[in-house]
Amino acid sequence: MANGARGETRIEIAGRSYRLCLTLGALAEIETAFGAGSLGALDERLGNPGARDVIAILAALLRGGGEAVSDEDVAAMPLSMREAASAIAAAFAAAGLGRGAGEPPGNASAPGQTMGPARSRGANG
Repeated sequence: MANGARGETRIEIAGRSYRLCLTLGALAEIETAFGAGSLGALDERLGNPGARDVIAILAALLRGGGEAVSDEDVAAMPLSMREAASAIAAAFAAAGLGRGAGEPPGNASAPGQTMGPARSRGANG
């Protein structure tokens, strides 16, 4: 079972439940994979993700949740882009950085939503 207080969420793939968690290590792995030096740079980079981007992020989140998977393992999983994007959005939301659990990020989402962490804005926008 996922521990919401720890920012964990779950995804079911081919009848097996996997834990995802945006740990500090997973976040650093994602930043490194995208050459982003900050959350703001990562947010900008993830505005229009490709399939390899989704694989890298999902793999990092799965490893953050304690799953022993490689990027290649994730690429071979029977999972749609929408399912993967929803799981990623839920993991970021569970960590307090997302735009809402269950809202698919990137191209599969409503305009203006991206896959990466949300930046908080002040009263003036």
